[in-house]
Amino acid sequence: MKSKQRLSDLKVMTKDQLQDELLKLKKEQFNLRFQRATGQLENTSRVDVIRKEIARIKTLQTQMLYSSVIAA
Repeated sequence: MKSKQRLSDLKVMTKDQLQDELLKLKKEQFNLRFQRATGQLENTSRVDVIRKEIARIKTLQTQMLYSSVIAA
């Protein structure tokens, strides 16, 4: 249920907001990678959640790009 709710939240964002969210998630993913490498990562499932969130945002960005190309 959370992913459906999160997806609906993402769908109403503008392109700039999606890009900002993507940048924030990539920074978090970078930090989690370092925590994993140094053995400080406690919540290992967070890595997968972030990876899937990044994929969702990239998918929405691609859909927006193609819908604007088709509409033009």
